[in-house]
Amino acid sequence: MASSVCTLFLFFFFCCCFGCLYILPFAEAANNVTYDSRSLIIDGQRKLLISAAIHYPRSVPAMWPGLVKTAKEGGANVIETYVFWNGHEPSPGNYYFGGRYDLPKFVKIVQDAGMLLILRIGPFVAAEWNFGGIPVWLHYVPGTVFRTDNEPFKHYMQNFTTLIVNMMKKDKFFASQGGPIILSQVENEYGYYEAAYGEGGKSYTQWAAKIALSQNTGVPWIMCQQWDAPDPVINTCNSFYCDDFKPSYPTMPKIWTENWPGWFKTFGGRDPHRPPEDVAYAVARFFQKGGSVHNYYMYHGGTNFGRTSGGPFITTSYDYDAPIDEYGLPRFPKWGHLKELHQAIKLCERALLNNKPTLVNLGPKQEADVYEGQSGTCAAFIANLDDKNEKTVQFRNVSYTLPAWSVSILPDCKNVVFNTAKVGSQTSTIEMVPEVLKSSMTSPNKDIKALNWEIFVEKVGIWGEADFTINGFVDHINTTKDTTDYLWHTTSFFVDENEEFLKQGNKPTLHIESKGHALHAFVNGILQASASGNGTVSPFKLKSPISLKAGKNDIAILSMTVGLQNAGSFYEWVGAGLTSLKLEGLKNGTMDLSNTTWSYKIGLKGEHLNLYDAGASKNVNWTTVSEPPKNQPLTWYKAVVDAPPGDEPVALDMIHMGKGLAWLNGEQIGRYWPRKAPTDKCVKTCDYRGKFNPDKCNTGCGEPSQRWYHVPRSWFKPSGNILVIFEEKGGDPTQIRFSRRKLSTLCAHVAEDHPSFVTNSLQKSKASLKLKCPMNTQISFFKFASYGTPTGRCQSYAVGDCHDPNSTSVVKKLCLNKNECILELSKENFKTELCPGVMKRLAVEVTCS
Repeated sequence: MASSVCTLFLFFFFCCCFGCLYILPFAEAANNVTYDSRSLIIDGQRKLLISAAIHYPRSVPAMWPGLVKTAKEGGANVIETYVFWNGHEPSPGNYYFGGRYDLPKFVKIVQDAGMLLILRIGPFVAAEWNFGGIPVWLHYVPGTVFRTDNEPFKHYMQNFTTLIVNMMKKDKFFASQGGPIILSQVENEYGYYEAAYGEGGKSYTQWAAKIALSQNTGVPWIMCQQWDAPDPVINTCNSFYCDDFKPSYPTMPKIWTENWPGWFKTFGGRDPHRPPEDVAYAVARFFQKGGSVHNYYMYHGGTNFGRTSGGPFITTSYDYDAPIDEYGLPRFPKWGHLKELHQAIKLCERALLNNKPTLVNLGPKQEADVYEGQSGTCAAFIANLDDKNEKTVQFRNVSYTLPAWSVSILPDCKNVVFNTAKVGSQTSTIEMVPEVLKSSMTSPNKDIKALNWEIFVEKVGIWGEADFTINGFVDHINTTKDTTDYLWHTTSFFVDENEEFLKQGNKPTLHIESKGHALHAFVNGILQASASGNGTVSPFKLKSPISLKAGKNDIAILSMTVGLQNAGSFYEWVGAGLTSLKLEGLKNGTMDLSNTTWSYKIGLKGEHLNLYDAGASKNVNWTTVSEPPKNQPLTWYKAVVDAPPGDEPVALDMIHMGKGLAWLNGEQIGRYWPRKAPTDKCVKTCDYRGKFNPDKCNTGCGEPSQRWYHVPRSWFKPSGNILVIFEEKGGDPTQIRFSRRKLSTLCAHVAEDHPSFVTNSLQKSKASLKLKCPMNTQISFFKFASYGTPTGRCQSYAVGDCHDPNSTSVVKKLCLNKNECILELSKENFKTELCPGVMKRLAVEVTCS
């Protein structure tokens, strides 16, 4: 009764003060999460929510507290994650919630940090994750069709959804129980594909919403990109920009579940980046146009450890150019710029959530949205939508200069505290510091010695007995069921001793067609050629000359997957593997071996022997070598290594290797493949102005898509670490290195007209520049400092025509031997009277140690 009275009181309170915005009484308990047309309502209060996506399996438990803390320091008050079904139910009814999949532990860490949580149960996730997060075994349950009105699929989906909900209820994690979970999601981006399933798609959407609501969680459910989501399930937006998005019903708030601050990489693809100015612009426009719940996908992308990446061809790194990088370090200036944006938006919260906006036209592509109430609250967002030209506008009799493609935020409708295009946050240069692989003696003095390498060479073709023999080719995925990347195909044929190519020295040509993803072709035990598809087109063709001999010739093809399809209509039916194999250049014309007798073997012998497991591999006859062989295909390498010194994040440098898998102490680091990107379509500098797309700001042309592979510090033991590498093509294992990810240079620059505020009081302050070193380090060396008109960029600054000669001494006085410092552009610090009429700037470059 008391809760009902409370709800009624709140309804009349909002009607009287702010006009009758509709409030949905989602449940009876006073601490339940409800919503109205403006926002989520938590404990009776409208909330402006800034969420950071962190996927628990893409990092490790030892990193989770630090990641959540860094997100909170960056201005987020919510953490968001998918739930990864295939990691939790590796076989029917066999559940796993340990290690990187300890979901309750992750939620508890979020709760202990005082943050809220959006739990996207799915259970389909897409997410560049293997098979979109749905277990591969489910595809082989008779009669199953994914994501449609199909009884087997619905049965297992409902079971898993209910399992997760009950697990969260048991630990009292829903907000209705006093926990952090304020929203749950069922299904994911199904609106793109629903029509392909016909009436079954429509009825499936209704069913998914119904089973979600039946869970009685006490918090709202959402469906992103689901335009026909049934009331009260909230449709949400996923895109680079969501300012124009409108919910399906006028009673629902405007929620942005995925703002992509970067993009993913593929093996052989370029390195995409999204400028911080554009990310900030998109966020500011969303809140300007009535948004109230915003989530960065990703805020920390992390790593696709093991064989979890999907796509296919998605790299092991899932860095995503996110505000927190793959290794858990803040990415500057993006992290800092967005932190300042979040501070500015939070200053507007009361005005934004309790007033209706007034749109003011300030020019052909300039506008302001003003949120003003009778109580005196007032906040304004002034936008310049021109993607080329700076504009000066008049707003409330005051002149404001707006850079192109920018938004200025005025929490009091007077003072600009933030402009999305003016980056004042520090930037940093990161380097990967190589460490020679070392191993310690077990003696007390820990003398360093050279590595003792051991090797195990895979047999080319069938090891042991063939799994089966048939005429023709099979689908790779249907055969391996994703228990391994590898599938051997072998056959034999005879070459007449009178073949002309044997006498003339010519070589026949091998032609192979494959649905994907990659292969290595061996003839008579010798690697002849390799081929693969790419992140855009999985199927490929191989055309290569090969060496044959008179008499019997053996062909062995090692077909490989590089992660399974992760989205699309009927995506579970997309296959892989060989479809045709022919030989040209023989006297009788083309020899088609496609339908001949082929023998098959699933996986590698080394996988079968668990060579990556330190305990199991003790029972295997490894061969000790003084120096490991180079450029030898199908070889396992093992060595005992020390952890790199220090506490910086660690990566494995595989630039001198070909393609394969890596483990440390039995933990699978992931697939490595230093495949090079094309040499074109990259930029030296990125123009943030104008609509972003994933190909706009590429770098890394002609370079390996991924050179370094994250190895979490928590995977290392004090000594005796077992590093295992499986190399498919050949490389130089003596060149494998651990590298420490270390900040080498810290830069910042700021102009006198940069918006700046120190406290929430909105008291006008001077523009200032802040420098902050990593934890346990201090500013130790000054490379550059100039107040005036410095030119250039970080690591290439130069003194301009106007320069205060005391700049370096002032910066040293305020910053030397400090972990952080703030440099205000004031007359107390610098000669502000220099160069009258010139906009002066401060640029600083330092090192931390």
